[in-house]
Amino acid sequence: MQLSQNKALVAVDLGAQSCRVSLLRFSQGHPHVDIVHRFGNGPIVTPAGVCWDIGVILDGVQTGLRLCAGIATEGIAAIGVDGWAVDYVRLDEDGNQIANPFCYRDERTISAERAIHQILSPARLYSLTGIQLLRINTLYQLYADNIAGIVPAKRWLNLPEFITYRLGGRPVAEYTNATHTQLVELGSKRWCEEIFQSAGLDKKAAPEIVPTGTIVGGVRGDLSELTAFRQTQVIVPACHDTASAIAAIPASGDDWAFISSGTWSLVGAVLNAPCVSENARAMNFTNLGGVGGTFCFLKNVNGMWLLRQCLDEWESRGSSWTVHDLLQECASLPAPTKLIDVDDPELLVPGNILGKINAQLQRHGGAAASSDELEPAVMANLILHSLATRYAEVLDAVARITGKKLRRVFIVGGGSRNVLLNRLTAERTGLEVVAGATESTTIGNFAIQMAALAGEWSDASGVPAASVAKWADRISVRPLAFSANRDS
Repeated sequence: MQLSQNKALVAVDLGAQSCRVSLLRFSQGHPHVDIVHRFGNGPIVTPAGVCWDIGVILDGVQTGLRLCAGIATEGIAAIGVDGWAVDYVRLDEDGNQIANPFCYRDERTISAERAIHQILSPARLYSLTGIQLLRINTLYQLYADNIAGIVPAKRWLNLPEFITYRLGGRPVAEYTNATHTQLVELGSKRWCEEIFQSAGLDKKAAPEIVPTGTIVGGVRGDLSELTAFRQTQVIVPACHDTASAIAAIPASGDDWAFISSGTWSLVGAVLNAPCVSENARAMNFTNLGGVGGTFCFLKNVNGMWLLRQCLDEWESRGSSWTVHDLLQECASLPAPTKLIDVDDPELLVPGNILGKINAQLQRHGGAAASSDELEPAVMANLILHSLATRYAEVLDAVARITGKKLRRVFIVGGGSRNVLLNRLTAERTGLEVVAGATESTTIGNFAIQMAALAGEWSDASGVPAASVAKWADRISVRPLAFSANRDS
């Protein structure tokens, strides 16, 4: 298929706090991107547990796509959906969702993780998949379903692929997102037979794994009646949002690392082959699938979600701080005398975050924080310094384990705008910090679509990483590539 510069493209980026629908159009041969619709998202507490309101997500996506159709009178060539990994939707026989999908932060996976490790040791799981052990991974969630009595034969799709399916694509698992399930055999593009059998999971319920950039169908349903969508292809980009974001980094050589900074911070480097050394396993590094057959060697680090939780708690107490105001206050504060472990499992669970931070300080031999130390700017300063220190620890480990001589670290995602955290990261790591695009995931999504539509393809790996980087650079060269929101 030819990439037409007479038609637009749409990228849908699902975020755990905010979702975006963006439109790329060409003007005199140059691409220009608008964020057409942005809508809030967040987990909800239900009698079943902590879930996502899939109806709200679907409605938000539909609204954004209809707005795009009203703007792109020239027609829309393709749509691609990316989002966070590990969560999934169970389907009935007609392909409809059975219930709201669980949120990875639900505590049901605590017992599921313990049970799985009695069946398959952590060392064995790592050797089979190269994926870090996190209780949020799809493996533990599916096993929690088994414990709850959900029939293993019920089909499931990860969230971005489910939205893709509802738009018109066939039910698939895009490769980069599939690897995040901890169910894909290391170095292959196949579900791991040993894990499925050992955990009592039904491999027939798992979708077909397809390469990044695969065209999986055309728009169907009500949207297909709109003129703009009558010939629109549905493409799976790197459905794992981090893989799309990393694919958009305009870097060459072997001296750079990345931090994809948002709700989570994904800290690591791109490799051409997986790294599953004993040191990598001991430090729980993961080898997630990347664009074009590469591997994103990284660790999940708790991110700006920590600060968001604090802001919500302060708001419930009557304070009205914003991130911008806090950063301004923090800029003049000295470094804290004590830091927190941002990856403490207690800090991954929502609720009472200030109390949990205080309890951690006490457990580690420090005094309880005073009322002054719980003051918002002081607490935010503690979180930011602790995050930067953790980044430095992880990047130092990346260099030691892979042998890379790191000189630069690219920070992409919403956190790239955090000038104070960027400065602290540079100080702690000693590396040159390059602030990349805030909407790097969207740029990567579009770049993958453009490479796929231009016919740049490898049967083994999908769209090549170099081709995606070329298109991403073309999108990014215009300094005002992202205009103001048309709809907030």
